[in-house]
Amino acid sequence: MSVANVILGILHVAAAVFIVGPMAILPMTAMRAIRAGSPTQVRTLARSTNVFSLLSLAVFILGFGALGTSDPKYHTSISSTWIWLSIVLYVIALGLTLFVVVPAMRRAADTIEGEEAVEEEDPAARPAPPAPNRGYGPLAATSGISSLLLLAVVVLMVWKP
Repeated sequence: MSVANVILGILHVAAAVFIVGPMAILPMTAMRAIRAGSPTQVRTLARSTNVFSLLSLAVFILGFGALGTSDPKYHTSISSTWIWLSIVLYVIALGLTLFVVVPAMRRAADTIEGEEAVEEEDPAARPAPPAPNRGYGPLAATSGISSLLLLAVVVLMVWKP
């Protein structure tokens, strides 16, 4: 292994832990904030999830750097099943997070704020009970699928079938 490969490999794994980890975990924290009825926290978590998801592209790029500096005797290339499958699964997870999870979190924050506004206008007129999930179900399902896809990427990175 070359020094460049070792350094890029370490950076790739460290970035995955510290960037992709929060990308997967923050939506679960947002679900707790939705249940608690905290629109500010949900909105902050949506913004953070969006930022970490975009930063996860650095992990993607570092992975290509590690791949480009790998020893040719191991026959590791983009055509290796575990690499192209990891890329596909990551891209799907990233797309789900950016285009489904983050917007669902923002909609949930808007819904909670709307409920609070109705209550502030006329405190005596208690609104009907809030929607049972405030968008919780789709958020839970999609963020769960995204997390499972990211877990599959980790399995492929270790197993290398």
